[in-house]
Amino acid sequence: MAEPTVTPVHAFADRAWEQFLELNPLMATVQGDDRWDDRLDDPGPEGRAAGLAMVDGWEAEIDGFGGLELSVEDQVTLGVIRFVIGRLREGHELKLWHFEAMDALEGPQIFVADLARLQVADDPESLRKLLARLAAYPSWMAAHRANLAEGIGAGRTAAPAVVERCLTQTRRMVETPAAEHPIVLVHADLDEASRTTLTQAVEEHVLPALREWLEMLENYATHVRSGDGIGHLEDGEALYRHYIHAWTTIVEEPTAIHEYGLERLDVIARQELEIATGLGFEDVAALRTHLEAAPENHVTDPGELVVLAKELVERAEAEAPKWFGRLPREGCEVLAVEPHAEQESPPAFYMMPSADGSRKGMYFINTFDPTSRHLHRMAGIAFHEAVPGHHFQLAIEQELEGLPTFRRFGSRLAAGSFIEGWGLYTEQLAAEMGLYHTPLERFGSLELDAWRAARLVVDTGVHALGRTRQQSIDLLNERAGLSQLEAETETDRYIGWPGQALTYYIGKREILALRAQLEERDGDRFDHRAFHDEVIGHGSLALAVLREQLPGWVRPKAG
Repeated sequence: MAEPTVTPVHAFADRAWEQFLELNPLMATVQGDDRWDDRLDDPGPEGRAAGLAMVDGWEAEIDGFGGLELSVEDQVTLGVIRFVIGRLREGHELKLWHFEAMDALEGPQIFVADLARLQVADDPESLRKLLARLAAYPSWMAAHRANLAEGIGAGRTAAPAVVERCLTQTRRMVETPAAEHPIVLVHADLDEASRTTLTQAVEEHVLPALREWLEMLENYATHVRSGDGIGHLEDGEALYRHYIHAWTTIVEEPTAIHEYGLERLDVIARQELEIATGLGFEDVAALRTHLEAAPENHVTDPGELVVLAKELVERAEAEAPKWFGRLPREGCEVLAVEPHAEQESPPAFYMMPSADGSRKGMYFINTFDPTSRHLHRMAGIAFHEAVPGHHFQLAIEQELEGLPTFRRFGSRLAAGSFIEGWGLYTEQLAAEMGLYHTPLERFGSLELDAWRAARLVVDTGVHALGRTRQQSIDLLNERAGLSQLEAETETDRYIGWPGQALTYYIGKREILALRAQLEERDGDRFDHRAFHDEVIGHGSLALAVLREQLPGWVRPKAG
């Protein structure tokens, strides 16, 4: 069979992604591309200038396609790259480097340690690359410190809660002996000589850089912004509008998003009440009180959470062929969050497989303080993060050999709301698939839905409407049933990542609206498998592109 023709647009997109990875070697490692594993990116002025030159080149090439007759897929590809160009250029204009390194989830104090899990060191060349990357760590951290110092000078700093979490995290990393550092522990199978060399590199390069980072943080803490939300910065309104568009791929007023979130919370509350009364409880609060205290809804052994998560993934995998025509080639591994990151991490998250298939998709469960975790929510979380949620969407995306690499691997840059919207949609789809085996699991899924609806209210509230951190924590606790620990961790995440929390429900809203449109169009001939295959069969897309193209991709059943 002849190889498919690579169009000029496809070839350009492949080159563009190659350029992007070379400038962003950390992302290359995450993707499973080891060519630049000996390098770190350049967060300083020269690196930013190189990034601007790159997107200028992309824009010039796109202009050259103006007179050509392009296929739908080529048009979609150029639309994705145009969105990324706009996002990167606007981020540069807004000088996001002033504060974005202050991040307890993916900040420089933790990211390289997390990356060690993905970067192999099992032969002399791969070990050399890891050691070279660690040797570059001090200068990389110095560049980030300079960016944050520039932000202090400009009066553009991070929120108090985010800085405090970074301080706590960095102190813990500094106090950890080199031989017990996550970078060393994850490579426990190395021979003694290699392990000793790696430990020495951590001692010589990583720990001194972390000590300097800690010293900087202690000073930075005296310069934090006056309030929690980004709206407290002088140009906060423009910044927040940028983040809304960058994350959701649509333009929408913060107040409209806020009101939509409140409406959804009211709808979900009525559904929760129906289950609570059906189980014999007076109201939702009474059921939640019961679930908080019920021994059968908690575990003391962290390992039990991982076992349950594996069982839920297997449950979904067994039913998936009835609802999807295409399944990922690789399975999904279930792992516990690393101890060095668990206190700042969300309850669960997913990491996509490597491009070459050598590493499976990984579903991480946070087992910190296991008694605080609620078992009745575990099902909805597993279906969102793993199967048929992120694992199906992102693993299949990487398998789409007919698409340019930019479309297969650039999803986070171009389609945050599509990715998280799909994940949240699959929590609802799981009910149709019969994956919730008890009323309590279904109640847990509604609590998760309320949690995401509450994110619309919290994110817009704290960043645009002047709500405080404590008001946000209280809302998550009261309206979404989150524990105090969960509510605090989540609120601080939303404060640190403006706009990201909006992606879930806005994306779900768009997917459900398109499904309703096609169900009305096709009636009894509506094909669920075709719908799901086409939604996730073209890579991650901006919501406007999905809205425009999906009706032409989904065909009704024959007959």
